[in-house]
Amino acid sequence: MGDRSNFFITGCASGIGKHLTSVLAKQGKKVYATDINFEGLEAAAKECNWPADSVWLAKLDVRSNDEWQTVFPQAVEAMGFVDCIINNSGILKAFWCHETPPEMVDLMLDVNVKGVMFGTQVAAKHMIERKNGHVINIASMAGMAPITGQSVYSGSKYAVRGYTLACAAELLKHGVACTAICPSGVQTPLFAGQEQDEAAAMLFVEKDLLTVEDIEWAILRKAIPNEPLEVALPFKLAIQARFANMFPWLGKVLGPLYMNKGRKNQLRKA
Repeated sequence: MGDRSNFFITGCASGIGKHLTSVLAKQGKKVYATDINFEGLEAAAKECNWPADSVWLAKLDVRSNDEWQTVFPQAVEAMGFVDCIINNSGILKAFWCHETPPEMVDLMLDVNVKGVMFGTQVAAKHMIERKNGHVINIASMAGMAPITGQSVYSGSKYAVRGYTLACAAELLKHGVACTAICPSGVQTPLFAGQEQDEAAAMLFVEKDLLTVEDIEWAILRKAIPNEPLEVALPFKLAIQARFANMFPWLGKVLGPLYMNKGRKNQLRKA
C-alpha cells in the first residue's frame, strides 16, 4: 500500500480522466494518457499544459484487445513500468429497456465492460511480474443497485463491479490490488443533454451532482493509499444503494419515489 508513480489512464480527453491527468502531472507523476478521441486528447494536453516529459498521449480504443496489446507495452517502454491503471472510459445513455437500440447495447457493453476487462488483463500480467500494482476500475452506484431508465448501463456497471471484486481475490496473492470506484452521477460531458430525457431522471436524484474533484478524492485520497475493494460515494446514497441491493423488492416501493424526485431535479436543470 502507499504511493504510486506511473499511471495508465483511459478516457483522458475530457471529464474525470482529463482532471486526473492534470492533478497527477502537477504532483510530478508520470501519466500515459489515452483516449479514442486523439484530437480531443491533444487539445486537453494543450489546454491544461501537460508537461511533455511526464505525460504521454496515445490513441486507444478500449474495445479492441489488439490495441491494448500494442498501446500498453508502449506505456511500459516509455515510463519503465506501470504501477497503477485507471480504467475510466465509459458510455452513459439512459434508455427504457424495451427501447434500447441494439447498437447502443453493443457500445455500452463493449466500452464499459470489455474495455475494463481487456485493460485489467494486460495490466495484471505486467503487475504480476513486478509483484506490485493497483488496478482501479470506474464502476458506478448503478452497479450497486439497479437504476430505473438505465437498465443496460446498470447491467454493465454491475459487471464492472463484480469483475473487479473477483479480480481482487485472484490477484491478491500476486501483490496486485483492485478497487472499484462507485460514484453516483458526476458532472462530466457524459451528462450532456440528459436533463431532457425522462428515462434519465434517476441520474438526478441528488440535487447536486458529484464533481471530478470528488472522484479525485476517492481515487487519490482513499483508493490508492488504502487499497480498499471499493469506494462508493456520496456516503449517504451508498448506504441506501447497499440496502436496496440486499432487498431488491424495495425497488418496487422506492423506485417510483426516486424517479419523481429525480424528475423534479431534472426539470430544474433543464
